[in-house]
Amino acid sequence: MMIVTTGIQPAETELERAKKIANEQQIPFMPRGRTSIPNLFSKYQAEAVLIVTQGKVRLFRADQPVLEYHPSMGYVRAKRLLKNESDPMIETAQIQPGDSVLDCTAGLGTDSLVFAVAVGENGLVRCLEASPELSILLREGLASYEVEKPLVTQAMRRIEVLNTDHLAYLKSLPDRSFDVVYFDPMFRKPVYDSSAISPLRLYADSRALQQESIQEAIRVARKTVVLKEKKGSGEMERLGFNSEGRVHAKITYGVITVDR
Repeated sequence: MMIVTTGIQPAETELERAKKIANEQQIPFMPRGRTSIPNLFSKYQAEAVLIVTQGKVRLFRADQPVLEYHPSMGYVRAKRLLKNESDPMIETAQIQPGDSVLDCTAGLGTDSLVFAVAVGENGLVRCLEASPELSILLREGLASYEVEKPLVTQAMRRIEVLNTDHLAYLKSLPDRSFDVVYFDPMFRKPVYDSSAISPLRLYADSRALQQESIQEAIRVARKTVVLKEKKGSGEMERLGFNSEGRVHAKITYGVITVDR
């Protein structure tokens, strides 16, 4: 079970926000009092604890590193886009302003943020996250986090987050619903180790992508289906993608261009 609570002695705004999250996500709100974070798990028989404080939402599991929303490299890449510098993912996906993107493997939304900046205010980015805990953390983080570049903060606010399995969601969509469908299953075979990424792997879906998911994505996409993977993993070949990877890069982007 997951619960929502606040910091010790919360401001009224924090308390109201925590209750609002609990109500919207249909998970229990529990008063914090002066209970320590480790004792919250035993007191409420909780597996995960979402703590709402001023300007932050943090996700805890017992004896595990805390996880909180941060745009991370997504912000660095977004700023490069605003300076008209290239981004391999955006180039591979053939993104244009006004496009619609379905990110099937959101995580903490790093790539979704880059897509949102690239498609602009007339575009659409909808991201899917199978983990209920991560989806709540991402949704609340995108709604509250602010960066120095207003255009990037605005892009965060435009991203839509759904807690759902990507294959089930793809099957529910009509043909040609999105310009681009995107997959990043890289946490299944880690490439990078960092304090930001390692806690995220506790929530990551470890299953390999299914051929059925790719076929549904081809049906749903109007322009391209894009896969981000570890270089040399063999997944591009297995799933039928043309590799667009850069030489010496640890990751590579593959693309299926949809020919209607």
